[in-house]
Amino acid sequence: MSHYDQLIHYIAAKPEASAEYPFGPDVLVYKLCGKMFALVTETEGLKRFNLKCEPNHALELRSIFDAVKPGYHMNKKHWNSVLLDGSLPLGELYRMVDHSYSMVFKGLTKQQRLSLELRYSHEALHG
Repeated sequence: MSHYDQLIHYIAAKPEASAEYPFGPDVLVYKLCGKMFALVTETEGLKRFNLKCEPNHALELRSIFDAVKPGYHMNKKHWNSVLLDGSLPLGELYRMVDHSYSMVFKGLTKQQRLSLELRYSHEALHG
């Protein structure tokens, strides 16, 4: 199974993650309670994942990994585009997904967070 397939499976398995195509058939969006935490696109044969990220951490990741760029068609302060060029270990990709999901979780209403916390483990929600 490719890193792409494994990453899609990992994202789809996040608690209450929903997949949709709000921007057309070429952009797969994953949401938690209606808020985006991952976008998947392909440009010129290269798959790209846009993931939400805390601004300072986003800059750190960009300085460490050549495959991590400012968010493509997104707020570049809060989103990174991760190119699946084979240079990033799968574990690091999972960690970035967990961070994105956790950022969105923290932005949910108290009622939404409590509802999820009652049904899922801390590990499932925060990686």
